[in-house]
Amino acid sequence: MEIKKSTRHSKIAGDFGEILVLYWLSKYGFECAKVDHTGIDIIARNPHTNEVMGISVKSRTRNEGAEKDFVSLPADNFDKIDAACAAFGCRPFFAIVVDAGDIIRVFITSVENVLKLYPRTPAGSGWRMSPAHLEKYAGDSEIMMFEFQTKHGRWWKSTD
Repeated sequence: MEIKKSTRHSKIAGDFGEILVLYWLSKYGFECAKVDHTGIDIIARNPHTNEVMGISVKSRTRNEGAEKDFVSLPADNFDKIDAACAAFGCRPFFAIVVDAGDIIRVFITSVENVLKLYPRTPAGSGWRMSPAHLEKYAGDSEIMMFEFQTKHGRWWKSTD
């Protein structure tokens, strides 16, 4: 079933992803704040390592049939996150939020680890979402993950 998203869905999905990651970090004892800065969306102190993390959140929603599409990480994202983290004295991380079908997955890992997994090209890099890649992430101790199963109770029916 094709879902017709609102004209502002990309902006709303981005805001949702940032707040979701912020909420989850806070829930687990990270001192964190949403920031409005080019390159990073969240600054967080990891209570386990005492490390200060500069996190760039990338949120995507996928229609049916596109659940396995990768998340593009354009080259300039790496330059921007590096510059912001240098300015604030923090280590660069990506949080990748993917709403695909009936599951929302969140991955948090260092930029260093992203580049180890998927070296940067002139176009940038990307986060793969195939079942094989998801299995690989589950075994990577450098990738923190959580997910939500979604289920409709009662919802409006399409008039199309």
